[in-house]
Amino acid sequence: MNRQKRNKNTILSLLTLVLFMGMASFASVPLYDWFCRVTGYGGTPSLSAENNSGVLEESIKIRFDASLQKDMPWNFKPLQYEVEINIGESGLAFYEAFNPTDRPVAGQASFNVVPFSAGQYFTKIDCFCFVEQVLQPGEKVTMPVSFYIDPEIINDREAKFVKSVTLSYTFYEIDLPSEVLKTTKNNFDLKRKIEIH
Repeated sequence: MNRQKRNKNTILSLLTLVLFMGMASFASVPLYDWFCRVTGYGGTPSLSAENNSGVLEESIKIRFDASLQKDMPWNFKPLQYEVEINIGESGLAFYEAFNPTDRPVAGQASFNVVPFSAGQYFTKIDCFCFVEQVLQPGEKVTMPVSFYIDPEIINDREAKFVKSVTLSYTFYEIDLPSEVLKTTKNNFDLKRKIEIH
């Protein structure tokens, strides 16, 4: 009887451990994302509704990079490859996306800043990456990003030596929003009716 009780306790302990590990794995992605946004770890920029920082005499170069996930059918590029701004000054850059396909394609941009030590000081005020983008067949759009470098960068023992920062975006395809799917299906059905008659 004592052995059966120990076996039950062992099995119960193992099941509890497996359940805890499963829950921890689901929670790890949002917790890691939150941690990166709060600390700037991994080059994750800060977000702000507006720029209330002071402008310094020192300047910094901002470089812009664009890439696409493997199966993303768009064309995507920065419209300028580099700007120089004063630390604390608001900057504005533009990217261009084009959908060369014959179908609507939805995309979301992920972003990163290198060097990582500057990530927490790169602050976005507004960005196309905050929302999903849907491009119709043949549609080309210009998308802005407004930002500034927080003057606190000069007090960081590593980041104060940074002279240039690269802002990188990678667009990846996502499922079309339901309202776009409905419109696309209705247009397809109407097109089929016209072709039949």
